[in-house]
Amino acid sequence: MQVSIFGGTGLIGGFLLELLIKDPDFHLVNLITRKKIKINNEKVKIILMDFSNKDSISKSVENSSVVFSAIGTTRSKVKGDQKKYREIDLDINFNIAKACKEKNVEHFSFVSSSGANHNSKNFYLKLKGEIENSIINLKLDSLSILRPSLLIGKRNEIRIGEKIAQLIIPIFSFLMPLNYRPIKAYQVAKAMINISKNKKKGTNIYHYKQIKLN
Repeated sequence: MQVSIFGGTGLIGGFLLELLIKDPDFHLVNLITRKKIKINNEKVKIILMDFSNKDSISKSVENSSVVFSAIGTTRSKVKGDQKKYREIDLDINFNIAKACKEKNVEHFSFVSSSGANHNSKNFYLKLKGEIENSIINLKLDSLSILRPSLLIGKRNEIRIGEKIAQLIIPIFSFLMPLNYRPIKAYQVAKAMINISKNKKKGTNIYHYKQIKLN
């Protein structure tokens, strides 16, 4: 299969890329990125793109059987600008999903968050819920939404708060509701790939337990 990845330089995306390169079921991996990166592998095709360009997004997923999105930002990266936050997290993911619909991509998979709810008073969880609803309403043939909680793994950038949480929260995770327990980013990436191979019809949402089982 041919596959396209958005957000392939992030924590989950990095593991996705690593696993897809090793997976014989995928012969070409389109790594769609906003910045220049160096990867020396014959299976990987790097596509530089302005993610605000809908036509470029649409063209990049053409002929792909599966499309993965691990696109996401943080408050610090957008300096607290909620409008910019929405443009990255909601608009880009929606435009990727819409392109998948237009180009008849067999399966689209993206990362959301545990607790995602468009009615939430929390900005982050409300936004994640709005992203989910906007994509679900497109009625893709095969859509998987993964809802991990705190991700365990080493990021390229430093997030002090998250780093502290990664050290402390796992100690008490057995006391937490199942869906809110921390999970390794590697496991999320692995589950995304395994789920994509089934191409289960309709919209399917995966929480902690389902992610671990895949």
